[in-house]
Amino acid sequence: MLLSIALILIVGLILGFIFERLNLPSLLGMLLAGIILGPSGYGLLSQELMGISQEIRELALIIILLRAGLGISKETLKKIGKTAFKLSFIPGLLEGAAIFLIATHIFKLNWQSAGMLAFIIAAVSPAVIVPSMLQLIEKKLGKDKEVPTLVLAGASIDDVFAITIFSIFLGLFKSGEVQIFSILTEIPIKIIGGVLLGLIIGYLLEKFFRRYNKLNLSYQTIILMVVAIFTTILGDYLGVASLLGLMTIGYWLLEKNKEVATNLSLALNKLWIPAKIFLFVLIGATVKVQVALHAGWLGILLIFLGLIARSIGVLISTTNSYLNFKERVFCVIAYIPKATVQAAIGAVPLANGVPNGELILALAVMSIILTAPLGAIGIDYFAPKLLSQPQSN
Repeated sequence: MLLSIALILIVGLILGFIFERLNLPSLLGMLLAGIILGPSGYGLLSQELMGISQEIRELALIIILLRAGLGISKETLKKIGKTAFKLSFIPGLLEGAAIFLIATHIFKLNWQSAGMLAFIIAAVSPAVIVPSMLQLIEKKLGKDKEVPTLVLAGASIDDVFAITIFSIFLGLFKSGEVQIFSILTEIPIKIIGGVLLGLIIGYLLEKFFRRYNKLNLSYQTIILMVVAIFTTILGDYLGVASLLGLMTIGYWLLEKNKEVATNLSLALNKLWIPAKIFLFVLIGATVKVQVALHAGWLGILLIFLGLIARSIGVLISTTNSYLNFKERVFCVIAYIPKATVQAAIGAVPLANGVPNGELILALAVMSIILTAPLGAIGIDYFAPKLLSQPQSN
């Protein structure tokens, strides 16, 4: 396992640096490193490490989501609120509906299988979007209208919708019963529950930091990470949106104790450097290139038609908003990448004996291979062209 860890850090860092020198996002180099080191490549990563790769990826996501929350203020939320709400579900629902129809007609899937496939693929990737948007926030691109924060907020809830609807279709496959009440109530309960959980834990954590204000930054960071891990476990146990809970903790700390929040954000910036390498290399290691090839050209067509539907959804969501046309186009590009959810739940239908489970896994993997590079390059290349530049003093 120690050799595997060293290989992840060394190969991930080198390929990330090479891609940066080629003016491409470093995460693409890290994803490639994972494919090379993982089962699809030379199989150099130990089975023990691959066995806990999901937990390591979750830990990296915790760091980046806390960072995101620590950068969202009340004023920003007021500015982006209505548009972020529409972006959180309209694009995903349109993409899911489009893939559902295509899968039932072209691939001849039954409606439960098509529904699972649709909402596995429909989820955007917080692993790609959140760090990309934080990078733009640091560069102050689109700062005047908080466009990166808008995308960040909308994308985090988009995942909740997609995963919840997927789980409903999986439940329908297992039970054979359509429960309309659960469909109508489960999503808002998850979202509201996640926010409430984050507010409660954020409140308690802020009180703790005020009472023990002599703690140095290292201890504060360790306490924050332990609390965040506990929040994730508790959120999953309660069935609420733990990702939103993590961002809400950061938001509450920023509102109530700006000095502590700023220091913690700087500490998390340093933690994110190795965490980023592990996150993207291990996502790459989960990609089974051979499996993706089984989906063929029809699979590529399905994914791109789904993206077209998603793009229409983004444009609908931003109609009559405070964004200009260029900023709306940027939101379309920023909503392309897929990786985290597809890697996490792509194999769940197969494991549960769903008909065409292998095809669903192949299409999930293909969506990562096609959209993660496309979205990452698009964000990196078009952000300076479509978003407002930082004002010089």
